[in-house]
Amino acid sequence: MQNFADQCLDMARAMLGQNLSSIQADGTIQPVQGESSRLDESGHAALAIGEFYRATQETSFEGHDLIDLTARCITAQAFLEEEQENGLGYAALGLLSFGPAKERNGVWERLLDPTRERLDRRLLARTDYDNHFQTFNVAKAVTRFSMGLSKKDETGKLIDRFVSRIGSTSSAGFIDDAPTTGVGGVFDIYGLMSLVFMRQALQLHGNIHLRDRKLPSLRTVSERYLRLLPDLVRSDGQGWIYGKAVGAYGQMHCISLVLQALRDGWISAEKEPHYVEMLRRLFQFFFLTYLDQEQGFIVVRDAERDTRPEHTTRMANFDGARYLCQWARLARSIDREMDAKAAPRKTGGRWVIFHKGSRKEQGLFLYQNTENGLHLQLPLMGSQKTGSADCLAFPHCPGIFDWPANQYLPILLPELTFGDKVVVPAFYGKRCVTGLGLRRSFYFRYEQPEMITKDEEMLNGLGSVKVAWNFSGNRISSEFVFTVKRQVQLDYFRYMLAIGSPHSEKHAPMTFVLGEEGLGCTVEKDDFQAAWQETDIVTEEMRYRTYWGNIHYLQSLVRDHPLIMRPGQQYRLAISFEPDVGLLEG
Repeated sequence: MQNFADQCLDMARAMLGQNLSSIQADGTIQPVQGESSRLDESGHAALAIGEFYRATQETSFEGHDLIDLTARCITAQAFLEEEQENGLGYAALGLLSFGPAKERNGVWERLLDPTRERLDRRLLARTDYDNHFQTFNVAKAVTRFSMGLSKKDETGKLIDRFVSRIGSTSSAGFIDDAPTTGVGGVFDIYGLMSLVFMRQALQLHGNIHLRDRKLPSLRTVSERYLRLLPDLVRSDGQGWIYGKAVGAYGQMHCISLVLQALRDGWISAEKEPHYVEMLRRLFQFFFLTYLDQEQGFIVVRDAERDTRPEHTTRMANFDGARYLCQWARLARSIDREMDAKAAPRKTGGRWVIFHKGSRKEQGLFLYQNTENGLHLQLPLMGSQKTGSADCLAFPHCPGIFDWPANQYLPILLPELTFGDKVVVPAFYGKRCVTGLGLRRSFYFRYEQPEMITKDEEMLNGLGSVKVAWNFSGNRISSEFVFTVKRQVQLDYFRYMLAIGSPHSEKHAPMTFVLGEEGLGCTVEKDDFQAAWQETDIVTEEMRYRTYWGNIHYLQSLVRDHPLIMRPGQQYRLAISFEPDVGLLEG
């Protein structure tokens, strides 16, 4: 792992060399051209520098005084008028990275007395959160006690509260990041990020005995995600691809979790080679897809690719440098040669239950075909009312089945409009089942006893829908059966396909791309009597970029005149695909 550690550290140096000069005299961050700064960027920068110090023990870098830069960033974060718990959590761990004792912490010595007093008060003040923001409270508690600012350690209580809430919102023990927003059940990448960040905070805790007592609780939750990753990571190394804020972060959080687990011995010896090989693929995809190798910085948005508006280029680069330093440190602490061996892959489908209750069932259907390499992730979960297609219940497979980042479109799903209510069969299900069908096919089915809008509003009494996906070799078929409980007028019907491609320059070798035959889409049954519209060419439209590449065409199946839907009658839409799956060489 030593070569991997050295490579990570070299990349971190290149990244910091491109971004440290953006830290201004008052500790705020100067944005790149065309972007605006985030209020928590100073905290991200402080932790990036702190991780670099932990990995190298260097206090200067290319003429920059790292102690001074960190002190400036922490000061700027501490004196923000608006509450920024995330930035404060990052800043707190950045401070603690330079040592747990005030008398021997160079950054603490550099802080002025007003800043020390302000920071002490800010670290004490806490709002109880039911999402990933609770991990920043843990970071604040760890820092306050370890730095000797308080004799009372609240870390254990906060971790226990975080873990107990997981059990109350997920029957399977996964992290719901928005249990009270929309329909709830937002089981996205922020759950994994919370575990990584909390484990990092515990590693810095001044009381090693408390850390050892709380690690088993985190291990129990982390192992659920670790067992998920082998079936989730594609052959080209692409990691977490559904939900908000994926892209580069969908790679970085997965890599960190695997390295932390290898360091802590949470992966059995017989499975270690498989996880090491998966780690290699995850890192290669991250390196080739998001790193500008000439300039040495992360590119999360350009003419062909985009990310969430709040994820700035500066933040992504400071986070990238932080993670690279963390990976270097973790790889060195593993301190043993680790063989890499690819796990055997089998064609099959798997339904991962996130939550199963009386009101809703949510989870993730994973399917992979070893013959053509197709690897799909079909999420059935809440979206926190983000208004995007990132969480919709269709087969996510960048390069084959694409969707735009930060935009709502009914990709591979029928959208029904009744007055001002727009219905889409996503976000939750009941009686979710998966199994082996005829001719070695795999199916995934679910029902929605009550229709739900794209804004996650349940429409009680309107109607229901049954959904069935079937995967057989290279053929994928979907069927949606709608039934209304009372006569109602359907005003508009829409179903959409997005045809995209990986980034033309920055992509991993052997990543998926559509061949000349395209998706091979066939409408088998359409009781809505919709018609295909003229193809929209959107290659030059910036709002239709994905996290990985560009979308070129949008195809819409539309009924734009009313349909009276009657109770007792089924309205069926059945569409099949035979995608021409190709592999794009590096």
